[in-house]
Amino acid sequence: MNVGVQRGAIAVVQVLGLAVWFSMSAVVPSLRNDWGLTAGGAVWLTASVQVGFVAGAVTSSALNLADRLPPQRLLAASAAAAAGCTLLLALFADRLAVAVPLRLMTGVFLAGVYPTGMKLMASWAGSAGRGRTMGVLIAALTLGSTLPHLIAGLGSLPWRGVLLTAAAAGLGGSAIALLFLRPGPYAAPGAPARNPRYALSMFTERGPRLANLGYFGHMWELYALWTWIPFFLLATGARRDLPGSAEITVFLTMGIGGAVGCLLGGWGADRFGRAPAALTALLVSGMCCLVSPYFFHAPPLLLFAFCTLWGAAAIADSGVFSTALSEVADQRYIGTALTGQTAIGFALTVISIQLTPLLAEAVGWRYAFLLLAPGPLAGALAMRAFGKGVTSAPSVQGTS
Repeated sequence: MNVGVQRGAIAVVQVLGLAVWFSMSAVVPSLRNDWGLTAGGAVWLTASVQVGFVAGAVTSSALNLADRLPPQRLLAASAAAAAGCTLLLALFADRLAVAVPLRLMTGVFLAGVYPTGMKLMASWAGSAGRGRTMGVLIAALTLGSTLPHLIAGLGSLPWRGVLLTAAAAGLGGSAIALLFLRPGPYAAPGAPARNPRYALSMFTERGPRLANLGYFGHMWELYALWTWIPFFLLATGARRDLPGSAEITVFLTMGIGGAVGCLLGGWGADRFGRAPAALTALLVSGMCCLVSPYFFHAPPLLLFAFCTLWGAAAIADSGVFSTALSEVADQRYIGTALTGQTAIGFALTVISIQLTPLLAEAVGWRYAFLLLAPGPLAGALAMRAFGKGVTSAPSVQGTS
């Protein structure tokens, strides 16, 4: 089976399957009018997905689903279920009390899309090219996550139309996964015995522990940035002169810029090593957090360029962490390790997503993103330590 076709198909599935993730965030302005949505309600439309993702990832890790079930079928079923929740929301939701539970369940099912996609992509790449391959996957995640902003910004669709479009994309991704995806030649042979403790016991090993700590610092920043950057842009004096609406600007800077960053991060991970690539991205994105107040009143094109750099740096290291963990964790439980990593990482995003608007209310959006700086800077310390002597795990090792 053609390696390039499989990698491309996995990437397409991620773009389509993850289109439902930020679909509600993209239509918040419309919901303010239709539902009288408050700032607190807007927080929960995003945070509920993150909470659901954590619950789904914990369940998947405890049952070792990504390592015991055919990954393409798990991915297909999860993408279809997440799309179904979004479809129900588009057709029937008329208030926050209906929307939040459906968003929660959307997150639960997305936990079977993203980590499973990582495992499938890793199965199609050896160590020498795995960084670039995982960079492609995270680029696909970035485009899929920001796709609803493009849909909302380009067309005149009502908010229900945006959600229906995102749901249709998810169903399309599910069909592609079921019909075309297969595990690659680097997949671990056979199904291991159930070992729910490995998602936690991996922290007793230096390599997985440091790779995870770097990822956690990265996650503290990333999803709060993606959630609240439209509000930051709308609060700036340059908002009327940015290239396109705020939604289009978010897609170009966080989506396209982020996808380019993922590809560069993957290339850097293979060319210079996992730790240097992640360390560089973490330091750049951390500095962007620290200097963001100085760009709040910058000329429009300078603000756009700054946001593009930030969008690229904030996500460039995501695939590097996945690659690093897939190489240093017990090879029988790669799916469990990646799912456990994302479960804890996304739990942290719930906190940073909630705290950012509270700080903005107190000091203004100009200074709100200072809250995010400790995450990437702490992650940089972990990856600096990771670069000192961590080696890949053998193909089969003890499970602690």
